[in-house]
Amino acid sequence: MKKRGFRDRDFLETPEDFLFCVVGPYHPQDRVISYIKYVPSKNGIWKRKEQKFKRIMKMYTIPNLLETFRWLKDKYPQYVFHSQYYNIEMTAVPKNRIIKHYKPEIKLSSLFTATELDSLQAKLIEFVEILSSSSGIPISSFGITGSILLDIHNPAFSDIDLTIYGIKNSFKLKETMLELYDSDIGIKRFCGKTLEKWLFNKTKKHPLSINEARNILKRKWNLGLFKGTIFSIHPIKTGNELSEKYGDKTYFPRGFITVKAEISDDKDSLFLPAIYEICKVKVLNGSKVSDIREVVSYESLYNSLASTGEKIIAHGKLELVKNNKTNETYHRILIGSPEGKGKEFIKPA
Repeated sequence: MKKRGFRDRDFLETPEDFLFCVVGPYHPQDRVISYIKYVPSKNGIWKRKEQKFKRIMKMYTIPNLLETFRWLKDKYPQYVFHSQYYNIEMTAVPKNRIIKHYKPEIKLSSLFTATELDSLQAKLIEFVEILSSSSGIPISSFGITGSILLDIHNPAFSDIDLTIYGIKNSFKLKETMLELYDSDIGIKRFCGKTLEKWLFNKTKKHPLSINEARNILKRKWNLGLFKGTIFSIHPIKTGNELSEKYGDKTYFPRGFITVKAEISDDKDSLFLPAIYEICKVKVLNGSKVSDIREVVSYESLYNSLASTGEKIIAHGKLELVKNNKTNETYHRILIGSPEGKGKEFIKPA
């Protein structure tokens, strides 16, 4: 059994009381790749005891992420580094700057034994109990991330952001959710003003039409409403399920490309990064390379988007991938790169 490392959707607190969200499962020895989400602010609407926070990462978009890069680079450059393997500048917390590591499964476990819960925490517990009993997945395989994890949530407006650990559990929960949406226990898909707002925001922030955004949302098993509260579910692999580590591969930028392709394997499409192995690739725009094996998305909008045998159109950053263990090379398309500036996408063809 591998020691629990830093997982996607964990949070880290620094001496400045900055709260960073961990990104993905692969990290250097001395720091943890993450983005800054909350910072102390007198005018903040998120509150923990007497301390208030504001969201500096206001929207989950690449342009907004780049704004936080610039802010950190100017004021707190210790949280910015250049990855020699990804060949990009990114934000990461040095391990010697971590004063607290927030783990979603530990927080959820503590809420199940708490003597007092506010209305949102109570709703979270009810939601997890329904998911666990309906799917057969033990409660210990769930976690809670976001503002509830950090104890800065507000029951009036905060969401429920769950984590689910393990490949088998994640696919089982996906099956269960698709059944529960049609039941009468308070789990619903977006509708009315919530739906309209979601569609508007996605078309404003991404290169999507209303119909394209609606089509993507129909495929999102892990996003909806529980008794009126927005929820999201984030599948996460555990240590024993990770087949590589940081530094195993180096990625070299090769411009941008648009392709039409067929999904040959979707087994990693639920996770971050979401990976779609592809075949029958037709280059619509960009370098006519013949060895593109996969489309990889760090933009969560595009996870669980397509299944094996379906066709997609993808526009993103073309990268040459070098396996540092075997010296094998091939190409991939990356969605969610800083250089893409929010213009990259995956769409069902």
